[in-house]
Amino acid sequence: MTLFIQELKMGRKQLLAWTICIGICCFGCILLFQGLEETMEEMGDVYAQMGAFATALNLDRMDAGTMEGFFATEISMIFAVGGAMFAAMMGICMLTKEEEGHTVEFLNTLPFGRNYIVVWKYIAMTALIALLNGICLCWELLGFICAGEMMPLRELLLFHGAQFLMHLEVGSICFLASVFCRKKQMGASLGFAILLYGMDLMCRIVPDLKNLKYVTPYYFSNAAEIFINGSIEGKMVGISVVVIVFCGCAAAVLYKRKDF
Repeated sequence: MTLFIQELKMGRKQLLAWTICIGICCFGCILLFQGLEETMEEMGDVYAQMGAFATALNLDRMDAGTMEGFFATEISMIFAVGGAMFAAMMGICMLTKEEEGHTVEFLNTLPFGRNYIVVWKYIAMTALIALLNGICLCWELLGFICAGEMMPLRELLLFHGAQFLMHLEVGSICFLASVFCRKKQMGASLGFAILLYGMDLMCRIVPDLKNLKYVTPYYFSNAAEIFINGSIEGKMVGISVVVIVFCGCAAAVLYKRKDF
């Protein structure tokens, strides 16, 4: 528990910075919709005819001239990519910062054991990701209240539940990768989060790449899909859970065998 609290303290500045950046962007875009509403209504038909671009962003299926459509096709992308980048950064730093900072020798002399270290660091990463999602949700709700237009609460909560799972999957993969690294691979982790988003766009545009949807967690957590269907595809959620559990367990096993 001491390690968990310490990790939260160490991650509080990054959490504050990312929640302010992502939260204010979402909040501002929600308020911005009031001034763009008429323009977005006029652009709706144009978006629907933009072929592959419209398909990738679901602009051919949702009306960007409504608050629901604007949130699902525009604002949700900011939160999804930003949250995934934060999760990737947290995951890759959790274990590597000990080696890079030369504190791993001290940490492993304490009477805890390596499994204790991995478990509490993983829990801390999960807590930080959950806090990011919760705080950003509050920013969005504040934006809807100020705009005087509320989203369907069930779908909004379902979207954020899917986003938390998606962010946790990205963080878990990077957490596993951190076992093999001796220095923080910040650029690689952020690039990985963006690469997964690119895969989501490609599998929606190119029919031959449709199986990429089983690789990228952006697919099942897509806001437009959730708002249109009112649910999340159970099979995709199951795959995500399996990846999360596998990465957590593999990290514990490999870290225990690692030679420092």
